[in-house]
Amino acid sequence: MIEIGIKNLEKYYGANKVLEDIAFEVKTGERIGLIGQNGSGKTTLFKIIAGEENYNGGNLTIRKDAVLGFLEQIPVYPEEYTVIDVLHTAFEEIFHLKREMNKLEYEMTTIKSEELERIMDRYGHLQQDFETRGGYDIEEKVSRISAGLHFNEEFLNKKLSLLSGGEKNTVMLGKILLESPEIILLDEPSNHLDFEAIEWLENFLNEYKGTVIIISHDRYFLDRVVTKIIEIEEGKSELYLGNYSYYVDEKERRILDRLEDYKQQMRKIKTMEEAIKRFRDWGTRSGDPRFFKKIANMEKRIERIDKVEKPRVEKNKMDLSFHESKRSGKDVILISEVTKAFENKVLIQKSDLHLRYLDRIGLIGNNGCGKSTLLKMILGKYIRNAEGSKNISVDPTNDFSQYREDEGNIKIGANVKIGYLDQNVTFKNEEHTVLESFREGVSVLEGQGRSILARFLFYDEDVFKKVGNLSGGERSRLKLCQLMHQDINLLLLDEPTNHLDINSREVLEQALMEFEGTLLFVSHDRYFVNKIAGQIVELRDGRLIGYKGNYDDYVEKRKEEKLETYTKEVNHKKKIEGNKNRKSNAMVNNRTEEKERENKKKNLEETIQKLEERIKNIEGELQENSEDYDKLCEIYNQKKDLQQHIDHLLEQWIELE
Repeated sequence: MIEIGIKNLEKYYGANKVLEDIAFEVKTGERIGLIGQNGSGKTTLFKIIAGEENYNGGNLTIRKDAVLGFLEQIPVYPEEYTVIDVLHTAFEEIFHLKREMNKLEYEMTTIKSEELERIMDRYGHLQQDFETRGGYDIEEKVSRISAGLHFNEEFLNKKLSLLSGGEKNTVMLGKILLESPEIILLDEPSNHLDFEAIEWLENFLNEYKGTVIIISHDRYFLDRVVTKIIEIEEGKSELYLGNYSYYVDEKERRILDRLEDYKQQMRKIKTMEEAIKRFRDWGTRSGDPRFFKKIANMEKRIERIDKVEKPRVEKNKMDLSFHESKRSGKDVILISEVTKAFENKVLIQKSDLHLRYLDRIGLIGNNGCGKSTLLKMILGKYIRNAEGSKNISVDPTNDFSQYREDEGNIKIGANVKIGYLDQNVTFKNEEHTVLESFREGVSVLEGQGRSILARFLFYDEDVFKKVGNLSGGERSRLKLCQLMHQDINLLLLDEPTNHLDINSREVLEQALMEFEGTLLFVSHDRYFVNKIAGQIVELRDGRLIGYKGNYDDYVEKRKEEKLETYTKEVNHKKKIEGNKNRKSNAMVNNRTEEKERENKKKNLEETIQKLEERIKNIEGELQENSEDYDKLCEIYNQKKDLQQHIDHLLEQWIELE
């Protein structure tokens, strides 16, 4: 069934055409990724679909009575509303039914007998409606969403007004998921989530019965969730029937095909134009009018040709490259037995980290575990050195004295020059223009500065914008521009892909791979981490735990660790059961709750074993179908789904322990 149909849709802002010739269909149950550069019109299209903005041409149809969920701005709630209060607003209609039921329950105790039957009949209808709408499952649903998005009890009881913008957006995401609309429009849903929460959201959306349309620059997320990509480019839409990886390959193929079609047409037109030139020459010399008649016919044929537009091979991308700097010593950062706590909460406990020259380390961990704190501790140590305080440009409101280590030591190596990108980019003077702010940190003439800024997509009058009025993406680009023209050999990056579109992320990745220095970064962009990191360090339970390789290597290693824990526990359990079997079973028979738990664990173990056997069979099928691309993709997706199921069951098994 077609949920949404769009044909030749156009949208103007004044004389500026934002969207033109947008055309696609959305069918029931599809998970669609909407991609495009920042400013391409993706969010505008969402607002049009949601009915929040009008369009100027074309057609938009949405299935009659379809329930659509979209949140562009955070609603205004009463000052006293907590997070749990906001989540409960997803069930306002159900709570209204409950209040009606409570009212009737009271009336049934006071009403006259002749009215009782009518009230009981009304109560029965309300109760059935309450049950059908899931009224008895509300708390279970809230608990599930809260656990997945890492809303603990303390967070649930916080006032919404006290939360950061990112936290509020995550709460609104939870509310929309609880509402379970038939069509969900999600704008950057993985922003502000840690790895575990993103993976939970991926699984949730993959199991979701409704239709999902997602704006996202998270390539890993797009690969794991969507089944169709719609790209908005130069105001037009183009459809790709696959995930992000399929889109990348298919787009390249289409560009090459179009380029070849364009070249062939140009060769054909050139041949015809050369023939016209010869006929004109012959006609002029001979005076034969037939030549000129032939020329007129050929010129009309050229005019009637449906011209193939030359495809744009190169997009409007940033041009990034780092300024050459003197290398640091071999030992860049040495963290020894460091402990750090804030407000009686220990974030880092007796942890070590050795950062060597040319290391590429991705620092990962759950939100709030202390990753950004660790970067600021390193930066604070650097600033307290005389050389560091002169060279680095940081947020003037940051008090780095609070980031001193409580115990242990952080040592900065010889000739280390740090460049730092905060996830919330600020500048020393928000009233300065883009050009003034750039020249504040880089000694260049105005003309040279404008030329450099143009490579970072700041054109013409853009350089005279005040930095206080820049968008998040523009602030990130300006800060990167400054960093790349400073004398640095160690980059500390905190969420460097925030606010960047996919094209900009790819350019940043290429620049970082060419950077001849050392890199320590925090990121929730798994695609970025996978491409850049040569080592993963996870901050877990206050400890820094290192894993060689990129993000995929880390994931495999963590699976092995979980499986090893699982195997040890199973063997330990078997040993205990063996000892118990040699003793009296009387006490065991009385422990019903534990028996049920053990049965659940046993069932999980059997299911895991069957799934592992199925994966072995699938691996054989992969080899047998190595030349059939479509079949190979189908089998690979089956294997991926089975592995995700095993991971989910392992988590359940560990919880039962």
